[in-house]
Amino acid sequence: MSILKFDNVSKGFGEGTAHTEVLKNIDLEVQEGEFLVLLGFSGSGKTTLINLMAGLETPTQGKVTFKGSQIIGPGPERGVIFQNYSLMPWLTVNGNVRLALDAVFPDMPKSEKAEKVDHYVKMVGLGHATARRPAELSGGMRQRVNVARALAMNPEVLLLDEPLSALDALTRANLADEIEQIWSTDKKTCVLITNDVDEAIILADRIIALNPDGTLGGEFKVSIPRPRDRMAMNHHDGFKKLRADITKYLMDVGIEAKTEVSKALPNVTAIHNLPKAQADVKAKQSQRSDKYLEFSQLHKIYPTPKGPLTVVEDFDLKLEKGEFISLIGHSGCGKSTVLTMAAGLNEISKGVINLDGRGVVGADPERAVVFQSPNLFPWLTAKENVAIGVDKVYPRASQSERQDVVEYYLERVGLADAMDRPASSMSNGMKQRVGIARAFALSPKLLLLDEPFGMLDSLTRWELQEVLMEVWDRTKVTAICVTHDVDEAILLADRVVMMTNGPQATIGKIVDVDLPRPRSRKALLEHPDYYKYRQDVFDFLEEYEHGAKPKPKAEQPKKIAAE
Repeated sequence: MSILKFDNVSKGFGEGTAHTEVLKNIDLEVQEGEFLVLLGFSGSGKTTLINLMAGLETPTQGKVTFKGSQIIGPGPERGVIFQNYSLMPWLTVNGNVRLALDAVFPDMPKSEKAEKVDHYVKMVGLGHATARRPAELSGGMRQRVNVARALAMNPEVLLLDEPLSALDALTRANLADEIEQIWSTDKKTCVLITNDVDEAIILADRIIALNPDGTLGGEFKVSIPRPRDRMAMNHHDGFKKLRADITKYLMDVGIEAKTEVSKALPNVTAIHNLPKAQADVKAKQSQRSDKYLEFSQLHKIYPTPKGPLTVVEDFDLKLEKGEFISLIGHSGCGKSTVLTMAAGLNEISKGVINLDGRGVVGADPERAVVFQSPNLFPWLTAKENVAIGVDKVYPRASQSERQDVVEYYLERVGLADAMDRPASSMSNGMKQRVGIARAFALSPKLLLLDEPFGMLDSLTRWELQEVLMEVWDRTKVTAICVTHDVDEAILLADRVVMMTNGPQATIGKIVDVDLPRPRSRKALLEHPDYYKYRQDVFDFLEEYEHGAKPKPKAEQPKKIAAE
């Protein structure tokens, strides 16, 4: 029996020439007790769809019904959990949950309300934090309050609008498991919006993709038995096939070749690649090496009131020219510390980093960095933001040649039509494209990427990973990418370097990724060795998830390749 139904629903915003159609001709039925996941790119209308179910928006065309009656506004039978917590900062955990009960059940006896608040707060694991206010809670705890508040209203349908997207990966996974547990206990109808394919498969009975044009896309039934353990899924053939099918669908409809490049890259040489520059610059602690990039006995030590704190210890790594390394580990393991030392933005306490035969001292355009936040000048256009670095590193090039370098890389990252837009008017994904173009345009000896896609939704990350791989494949620049995303680490790298927990973090394990290049996400998901590499990384991260310490050096395995 269907509990929610869309009958030829369209929704647009704006009038006249400013009118934008967000959803088009939606026919959809949600079955009672079903866990439905709506999966799609940013801007595909997912939130508008949930708002229509919640009664927060009304259709431009067609109608939305709940149990056969047209939805004309919000109602307690439809509980909504948003991406943002919307908690009252002056109320405690119990107070925020009680607020919902007061609004929905004004005549309920106080003792019954207190019992319900206590029940649902304990259900989401916050029994120890009932008297805390939102400012005293982590992001994951705040979202748990949101879940408890929605459940306390005893809705027949639970509507979840990307409730986990602002959380770190571990908290996100734990809370997703709790949501499934709550659903399986109460068998409420659930509709979840997400852009994370793995999350969708773990939770859903049925997955429906939303196309970028606002129409309903492919539908995928999830017949994998519950409960679905994340680690076990890595060995489940049904999970692998479904993951590949959904990924292929989303990439086909949402990530197409958008980089028609008309500019040719001029034959100009960056100042740090000129022979004279190589010969003249003598840096401290220089140690010529047989490798292009070498980290030797690298330490980072910070002074503290209790004495020196060693964050990174004995980090030893050698890279060939043109090699791509992914650096992965739990939060606080020193990944970004290593990267910022390589960039010359963080002083080396002990040891040395050699690049192309010279010691790294201070920041230099020969080492280009792409941060999680691209740090553009908001008042400058995309072209002007890239040109700042290009003008500095190509002093012998003509103005037109430098302009061609700027435009070539902006076209490469899919911004041919947005070169003259100011950064202040760009989405996060567009800003990060400018950051990538800016880094490659410097023609660096070393490209350093510090969680470059960490602030973006999963599907936008996919798109920019494809862009990064395409441009890197043309330049073959030596690169290191810090990431917490296992799939991203394997997708990009020749080797995945895993770090132990800090303090005194060091290299715990290295996996050689022997997968063909050029790479695409679709092809890799079907490669017989892909999930072996994935399991290697998962096993390491699980070992160190609960604070494991590094093994003695003699016991540390250095390289592990697929069987």
